[in-house]
Amino acid sequence: MKPLNISADTAVKLAEHLGVPLEHLMHMPQHILLQKLAELASAKTEEAKSSDRTEESD
Repeated sequence: MKPLNISADTAVKLAEHLGVPLEHLMHMPQHILLQKLAELASAKTEEAKSSDRTEESD
């Protein structure tokens, strides 16, 4: 399996956001990386919706 074809800056940012070591990220299968990114995006969407509800009730 070859490493992901992403830039070093992108890899560092993804590793930080996903909470995985950079070495693990670079050798992570692409389908798993996409799944983790989708989970992160849905969590951020849910967080934004809940903060919007909190602001409306204030």
